[in-house]
Amino acid sequence: MHESSLAKQILSAVIERLGSQDQRKISRVSGWVAETESLTLEALQFHFSAHARQTSAENAILDLELVHVRARCNDCNCEYKPEHHLTLCPECGGVDGILLSNTGIGIDTIELE
Repeated sequence: MHESSLAKQILSAVIERLGSQDQRKISRVSGWVAETESLTLEALQFHFSAHARQTSAENAILDLELVHVRARCNDCNCEYKPEHHLTLCPECGGVDGILLSNTGIGIDTIELE
C-alpha cells in the first residue's frame, strides 16, 4: 500500500499547488520516481486515479518516468546500482557510499484543461 499513500500525497500536493480558487481541471501530472523507491508505476497510476475521483484531477493522467539511481563507494570509488537506498558496495563491501542523484518522487509539470 506504499503506492496508495504516495499517490494520495502527489494528488494533495498538486491540488494544493493550484490553490482552492482554481477551478480548472487537471489533465496530466508529469514527473519522475527514483527506482530505489521499490514502487511500480502501474500501481501508482492506479491509486492516483482512485484518489482523484470527485476532485479537479478526476481522469487526469499520472505520467511518471522511472529514474535510475547510481551510487559511488567512498572506499574504492566504484560506481554501482544500489538496492533500496542501501549503499553496500558490490566490489569491496564498503558501507560508506553516496547516492549520485535524487531519490523519491518529483513533479515537473501540471497540465490543465
